[in-house]
Amino acid sequence: MEVAHAQNIARDKGGGFRFKLRGLSKVVNFSPKNVNKGKRKNYGGSLPSILKALEAENDLVKALELHCQNLSPKEQTVILKEQTRWENTLKVFEWFKSQKDYISSVIHYNVVLRALGRAQRWDELRLCWIDMEKNQVFPTNNTYGMLVDVYGKAGLVKEALLWIKHMQSRGIYPDEVTMSTVVKVLKDAKDYDRADRFYKCWCSGKIEQEDLGLDSLGDQQSISFKQFLSTELFRSGARSHSLGISVNGDDKSERIPRLASTYNTLIDLYGKAGRLKDATDVFASMLKAGVELDNFTFNTMIHICGKQGSLSEAEALLDKMEERGIAPDTKTYNTFISLYADAGNVDAALRCYRKISKLGLSPDDVTFRAILKILCERNMVQEVEDLIQELEHSGNCIDESSLPLLAKMYLDEGLAERAKLLIEKFRVELRLSSRIYAAIMDLYVEKGLSSEAEALFIIKRDGSGNGVLEYNVMIKAYGKSKNYQNALELFRGMRNRGLWPDECTYNSLIQMLAGADLTDNSKDILAEMQEAGFIPSCSTFSAIISSFAKQKKLSDAVDVFREMLSTGVKPNEVTYGVLINALVEDGNTEEAMKYFRAMEHAGISANHVILTSMIKAYGKIGSVEGAKQMYEKMEELHGGPDVVASNSMINLYGENGMVSEAEAIYDDLIRNDSADSSTFATMMDVYKNMGMLDEAIQIATKMKRSGLLDNSGSFNKVMACYATKGLLVECGELLHEFLVEKKLSPDAGTFKVLFTVLKKGGFPRKAVKELESSLWDGKPFAKQATITSVFSILGLHSYALESCGIFKKGHSTGAIDASAYNAAIRAYTAYGKIDQALNMFMKMQGEGLEPDIVTLISLVKCYGKASMIEGIKRIQSQMKYGAIEVNESLYRAIIDAYRIANRNDLAEMAAQEMRLASETQETIEAQEV
Repeated sequence: MEVAHAQNIARDKGGGFRFKLRGLSKVVNFSPKNVNKGKRKNYGGSLPSILKALEAENDLVKALELHCQNLSPKEQTVILKEQTRWENTLKVFEWFKSQKDYISSVIHYNVVLRALGRAQRWDELRLCWIDMEKNQVFPTNNTYGMLVDVYGKAGLVKEALLWIKHMQSRGIYPDEVTMSTVVKVLKDAKDYDRADRFYKCWCSGKIEQEDLGLDSLGDQQSISFKQFLSTELFRSGARSHSLGISVNGDDKSERIPRLASTYNTLIDLYGKAGRLKDATDVFASMLKAGVELDNFTFNTMIHICGKQGSLSEAEALLDKMEERGIAPDTKTYNTFISLYADAGNVDAALRCYRKISKLGLSPDDVTFRAILKILCERNMVQEVEDLIQELEHSGNCIDESSLPLLAKMYLDEGLAERAKLLIEKFRVELRLSSRIYAAIMDLYVEKGLSSEAEALFIIKRDGSGNGVLEYNVMIKAYGKSKNYQNALELFRGMRNRGLWPDECTYNSLIQMLAGADLTDNSKDILAEMQEAGFIPSCSTFSAIISSFAKQKKLSDAVDVFREMLSTGVKPNEVTYGVLINALVEDGNTEEAMKYFRAMEHAGISANHVILTSMIKAYGKIGSVEGAKQMYEKMEELHGGPDVVASNSMINLYGENGMVSEAEAIYDDLIRNDSADSSTFATMMDVYKNMGMLDEAIQIATKMKRSGLLDNSGSFNKVMACYATKGLLVECGELLHEFLVEKKLSPDAGTFKVLFTVLKKGGFPRKAVKELESSLWDGKPFAKQATITSVFSILGLHSYALESCGIFKKGHSTGAIDASAYNAAIRAYTAYGKIDQALNMFMKMQGEGLEPDIVTLISLVKCYGKASMIEGIKRIQSQMKYGAIEVNESLYRAIIDAYRIANRNDLAEMAAQEMRLASETQETIEAQEV
């Protein structure tokens, strides 16, 4: 579908990015992130004017002195809450405390502690806490709940839970809000079991030390001296006066949550933990307790049901939601958009999107990202551009994270120029993050457009500078294009630009170099990686081991394996598989078996590759029983034995004369339609080696019918089988199919079979040796001469003439030798093409080539058929007077030629001459003895 072309890019007043498409009347905004700023709450009295004055005045203390005298504690709280910077919050608080009539308030301290915690100003928070204790202001449940929240959001889960321990030391039992906060922190940390246990202990009214599970959380990175929870903070807390509240709940009966937010947190907890039944039970308990359901409750339940594959349940919940008078919000429909997209129901997802606007709701960033993702992933170009037009009407912006999706869509559709234009406009107008640059570069690399990725890399490098991510992708690009030297130079140049390679850089570079068999380079980088404090991955070690194995450097491969173990990296089945297979191929079966036992001892299960290698290993030492055990192990794996292993077992059984066992595996492969060309060829060899030629021929015929004759190896096997059985013509027919129909090139194995056919077909042995010599010496047209000779000797004259056509083309180069001329002359003679045969002979003489015996025999036959008596006499005379070595086959050809020409008298004379020559030769040989 033709899409509108990007035309204009311009910056809007707010610094956003506008994208105008051809055919659209307006523009669409693009921005790094679409941030909807929240509005300030409406306050009564003088507060709005005070807040406005504080915001306008650069000198905050001066503004406070002018406008904040005689404020009530509640008004002071509002002023503190409305500060957007932690420094201002602290300044305002210190100014309030400096006033004579100020009364210390835990609420004020809570506001300040929250601001400092959110800004992760732990040192200032510590000082504020100590000041709170010094002023005899005691923390409440709200204080502790807030501190658990800010520490949890900072990723300090252990420290967050230490606040609950501190509560216990002060005799304060967590209220429902604090409990819910703890559960949320543990849920966000994916510690679902601990969150569930804490909730249930809270319900029972007693939280024990072990319920916090601080020991099992492990040692987390502290914040140096700023991490104060175990020192001055808790010492000050311990000195504080106890409020006299029991660490257990006052009410010994089971506690039941009363807040909708608590139930929502629990439902979300069990949903993320994959415990759908528990989530449903909480939902039922919420209904039973009479707690009012809200959008969040339904949205969470809908999300859980959908992700668990119960889309119908999710749709039923939407109906229940509407029945209860709870209007679905944008998040509700966002959830359904995601669920329908996962289910592949694009139409339903788009209907949900349309419904948002239809119901008067406003799509948010999540909505637009989700719909763009759905459309882009399906390359629905026109629909994407229609959505862009809608975005313009709604005044929304597309953030940078959508750029890779849009670029990929265009690249998938072959619209590389549009993708390039889009990327360029984004790059010029916005400061794209390294993550986005890397993602776009990776798209280019995966599409084989490494030069485009490199251009983008250079632009970024020469501009704001590349990050490690972009370097990693560029190294990958050079690897894919096999430009390994550039990859190494790029790696070496990172430090010059103030960047240090990360773990991914090292691993990917080493694996790339090892895959290219640049093992020396990969070993050097491996050493650098370890010196930098990184531990190479198992895949990295395996890649180097594999590279050494391919180069038959097994001692080096073993050394790397030992280094891997000493580093503490555990080998996997791939590592063992590479090493075991290399040792087996090298004939070192004892070492292979040693590593196999080590693998089993390490608790690693053998895969198909390893077991196949072990079958080969046992085969090499003639252990049928050992190979059988490996094969039985493979039968227990998913999918059972593969065809490679099965073929190996057929071969092993055949070598040991166990035909019935070999047949059983062969029949099983045929029955399961798993046999390949090697299966037929191996079974054929089994029968042939056992002298069961009829059975071998049957397999050869089945193989031919199966269509598996698709390579020189399979053809060679079948032709050899035919030749052994004496089916020479069938062998010739198969050779023609091999050459003409399949257009395959003969190899050494092919010619080995062809020479056997020539010998069995009665071709003179001396001539066979000459053909073999020409072939192994690499003489031009030696291959074609052999093939032509095969067709001629088998009487397949039309095929032989096809081959002769190649000689005609080669004659102009002067590269044809005597054996090739001989083959052509023989073919023409056999087919009765006398003129062509004689023409070939004349060309042969013109090039100064001496005819050999085979050529002369062919010429004599040719002269006989043409009744060219003088030609026959000339060759007879040359042999009689020593110009040509006496040869019985040539004499017989001369005799036959005279008879063909109806000159029996000359034939009789030639016969007498042959007998005389033979007797003379015998006398000479006797005298020499």
